[in-house]
Amino acid sequence: MPSPSLATLKADQTLMFSEASEGGYAVERFLNHNRAALQALGARLKASPPTSVVTVARGSSDHAATFGKYVIETHTGVPTATAAMSVSSIYAAPVASGESLCIAISQSGRSPDLLATVEAHRKAGAYVVALVNDEDSPLAALADVLLPLRAGPEKSVAATKSYIASLAGLAAIAAHWSGDDALLAALDDLPGLLKRAFALDWSAALDVLEDARNLFVIGRGYGYAVAQEAALKLKETCALHAESFSAAEVKHGPMAIVGEGFPILALATSDAAGDAVREVAAEFAGRGAHVCLANAEGPVAGTLHLPALTAHPALEPILLIQSFYRLANSLSLARGLNPDTPPHLNKVTKTV
Repeated sequence: MPSPSLATLKADQTLMFSEASEGGYAVERFLNHNRAALQALGARLKASPPTSVVTVARGSSDHAATFGKYVIETHTGVPTATAAMSVSSIYAAPVASGESLCIAISQSGRSPDLLATVEAHRKAGAYVVALVNDEDSPLAALADVLLPLRAGPEKSVAATKSYIASLAGLAAIAAHWSGDDALLAALDDLPGLLKRAFALDWSAALDVLEDARNLFVIGRGYGYAVAQEAALKLKETCALHAESFSAAEVKHGPMAIVGEGFPILALATSDAAGDAVREVAAEFAGRGAHVCLANAEGPVAGTLHLPALTAHPALEPILLIQSFYRLANSLSLARGLNPDTPPHLNKVTKTV
């Protein structure tokens, strides 16, 4: 049977829809496959804590690294930062030796600058952990500990289930390292919650976003990483210029351009960081901005309510991005685009 044309393509017929809907199953596979390796890694990190953590990633994987920074620092206190890959790949600058943990995150594991950076940190004595979907990739071969994402084939250019598995993997590393029983238990519940999150209806936001040209995506704390990811996906699949901001940072210069009719997508968790998102969402709504607020606590006056699920605060962003992916898929089609084949993009990007 021939593939449907763009004019007749329905939201549930895209690869993006199909792959994003598998997020819960991907996380379930990841946790089951890597349980022993995660336990061993947690025990090693407890016995010999690194003095720092460096993450190596680009694109959606780098947004996962932002999440990793928050979840690792809040659970272990160990400073975590993202490597600037040009330092190794272009400038060939040496990395100072030290007791560091290097976490590399990638769908393909084949980008030359990522590999050069991981190799530089490994030579300097870093212990390398790879979260990668391609178990036969060069990145997998470099790792001291390989944690396959187990997301399965991802053919749509827009990464979805591999990103979700990466977030779950970083939360699992932090949980096993810190011995946080509450987070460990919540991770076991995550696959089922992801399936529920994908079923949530965010279609009310289509009226706000279908004709938008610019918007802000707001998050904070654990949720900032998924605000970054949502903004990228709006650019990538919907040809919509979107910028992500922390609910704290947006109160500086960016706030000046928010006025009547300006579109906002706000992603609120149930913790204090979510309070900041709700506060700024209400403020922007008071200025006449069109604010779509995903909020498990219910509607906020003046905003368009998008339903969300309550879970462990560190895992709620994963549920929010799962719901968002379904919206982005529908929005892309509503704007006359195919979310599976964004112009000028390839599935594997090899930067040097």
